[in-house]
Amino acid sequence: MGCVNRSKGSLLGLVTVLAVLSLMLVLPFVQYVLGAVLVAFVLYPLQRRLETVVSSMVAAAVLLVLAVVGFVAPFAAIFATIADEAWRIFGSFEANAVPVAELEARIADATGREVDLGGTIANSGQDIAQALFQRSPAALGTITHFVIGISLALFLVYYLLKDGGDFVAWLHRTVPLPQSIRNDLASELEGMIWAVLFGHVFVAVVQGLMAGLGLLAVGIPNTAFWTAVMIVLAMVPLIGAIPVWGGAVVYLLLVGRPAFALGLFVYSVVVVGLTDDYLRPLAVDRYARLNPAVILVGVLGGAYAFGIMGLFFGPVVLGGLKATLTVVSEHWEELETADG
Repeated sequence: MGCVNRSKGSLLGLVTVLAVLSLMLVLPFVQYVLGAVLVAFVLYPLQRRLETVVSSMVAAAVLLVLAVVGFVAPFAAIFATIADEAWRIFGSFEANAVPVAELEARIADATGREVDLGGTIANSGQDIAQALFQRSPAALGTITHFVIGISLALFLVYYLLKDGGDFVAWLHRTVPLPQSIRNDLASELEGMIWAVLFGHVFVAVVQGLMAGLGLLAVGIPNTAFWTAVMIVLAMVPLIGAIPVWGGAVVYLLLVGRPAFALGLFVYSVVVVGLTDDYLRPLAVDRYARLNPAVILVGVLGGAYAFGIMGLFFGPVVLGGLKATLTVVSEHWEELETADG
């Protein structure tokens, strides 16, 4: 018996060491890995349907292309809008729009001291250029890490879609639990993930788009950019898109457009608010049954722990803990019988 225990202990020690080393390999790209898992999880039902028509390789490739287009196109449109607006503002300035000599004369008259604004501006430009040059290696490293991470995520999405069924079957065979408990646990976790995704991603997208239509209707500039910001903020409970559309209301009041400000306020409170009041509870309260405080902790804590992907995985982790505890409590006696 002692020999058997030593063998099990050695094997568990080896598994622990390899698991730690594997974690060290994943951590530098953890956000990209989590993103790939999330995308593959969402697309896997479509993968199974396409596999009835074409091969798993073709289905995975088609869905990967659709995922790239679906994620890259919106971001490209937002960045193009921002760049166009920045270029328009920059082009509106004339080459001699800043009267440096006149400003120097006025400062000298007011203070009795001569200043060299042109030289100061030139020196500042040199300092900025030097700082950018010094930081260029770090920036290059960041870009390289981003390119490698995106490439890794694309490969992971493809193979998770292509071989996802085999991977799930391997997990079922490997987890040392009775089959009934494995099935209940998988069902609870899958339902929790879908509820969190629907209640926070889908609802946030709908809420952000609805609020963006309001900004567009009243003529707020850079609507695409602010819509993207509202989609992200809408994932955070108790905050939502209020900071953006509320700021737009204040902006309209300051520029002398009170009727537009009132219209935007009413539209945002009624229409945008209804999307949050009805859609979010439908998913979170009915399916996930997570308290908003738990969601808030998951979103904020996940953002600190995992970066941007924590907005999605933070609530999923807490929801997964709840689902696991529920299954354990329901099957505790069965587990004791199995151990006996």
